[in-house]
Amino acid sequence: MTTGPGNGSGSGTGAAPTVPLARVHLEGTAGPRTVEVEVVASPGLIQKGLMYRKFLPPDGGMLFLMGDLDDHHFWMKNTLIPLDILFISPELTVVGILEDMQPHDTRSKGVGAPSLYVLEVNAGWTRAHGVSAGTPVRFEGVEAAAR
Repeated sequence: MTTGPGNGSGSGTGAAPTVPLARVHLEGTAGPRTVEVEVVASPGLIQKGLMYRKFLPPDGGMLFLMGDLDDHHFWMKNTLIPLDILFISPELTVVGILEDMQPHDTRSKGVGAPSLYVLEVNAGWTRAHGVSAGTPVRFEGVEAAAR
């Protein structure tokens, strides 16, 4: 969101909040890639997402543990950087991607498929690394980071 998420520290400074880090591994057509992610699971942090952030590292992102299997929708309200948003099934497969979501767009968008996890990365990341619907995903350290 960034989804009704979006994100940020909430202070308006654009600084990253202190959130546990984990890794998401994706097996795209350009080879395996790893994203260092902040993991969020609480409704408040999911709602905030990446709002107010001015920077996201090239291989950085935010992983949302949505808590329920649904056709989740996200928007870009108060989000300052363009994003790709990946929707991931409980079987750890990408079920759809919203590419190049533009800052401040308040239109809620989904991919028309149920997901349990949502991963936000910099816009263009998925295309650059050959990640698309059907791409396998593997989590590392997500359970520990979610505590």
